[in-house]
Amino acid sequence: MPRGGGLMAPGARLLFLLAVWTLAALARHGTGKAGDGGWQRPGPAVLAEEQRCAVERRADLSYSEFVQHYAFSRPVILQGLTDNSRFRALCSRERLLASFGDSVVRLSTANTYSYRKVDLPFQEYVEHLLYPQDPTSLGNDTLYFFGDNNFSEWASLFQHYSPPPFSLLGTTTAYSFGIAGAGSGVPFHWHGPGFSEVIYGRKRWFLYPPEKTPEFHPNKTTLAWLQDMYPTLAPSARPLECTVQAGEQVLYFPDRWWHATLNLDTSVFISTFLS
Repeated sequence: MPRGGGLMAPGARLLFLLAVWTLAALARHGTGKAGDGGWQRPGPAVLAEEQRCAVERRADLSYSEFVQHYAFSRPVILQGLTDNSRFRALCSRERLLASFGDSVVRLSTANTYSYRKVDLPFQEYVEHLLYPQDPTSLGNDTLYFFGDNNFSEWASLFQHYSPPPFSLLGTTTAYSFGIAGAGSGVPFHWHGPGFSEVIYGRKRWFLYPPEKTPEFHPNKTTLAWLQDMYPTLAPSARPLECTVQAGEQVLYFPDRWWHATLNLDTSVFISTFLS
């Protein structure tokens, strides 16, 4: 029987590889309340990432490269720009409820043209409205916490966020912070350029350039679009897609690019708009 540095038996090798894969998965997604900030609900994951991310990922990108190749022409996922581990810790479910549970937040409807606003305590939103999206619900029936933040009231949190170090000449930055359940998201729309970072969870993006208007119903949710419209699209008509993972990368979208989002898990996220 082999000893020391001898060969591993096939059965033992399989178990070893399975253990390594399990540890890697736990390291990536986290476990229990420590890894997901206490935001994830029990139950199997039902929403999948895209088969292949079509948005370029760049690490150690210089500002001149950003301006020359991406700022005005195409999305890019930026890696390793900032360390927001402190901000992430402050965004756990327990700590946000302790700090802001009694604060009133303004919810918007999850449709392209969101007119209806609803105000209610943050704790009530987290405990009663932060559930997985019903695929049959219309956008104007789905309340979503993103933007409309009271910056004075939430300043103690936002002061710990490190935004991407890139900006565009003549623009100012504005934060939009949000928390939403699995399957939620905003259907196709466009506005000025910006960055989006996921603090907990995963967010799947669908993007089209300004000259290519997507086919969608403005009052259907992104989940409904993905289930009903997406499978009918020819490969040439499909959007650029990518899933942004928590804590590892920031997605940049240029001015007037169409985009829709889908939260694959209960997600905490923040956008930096350049306006």
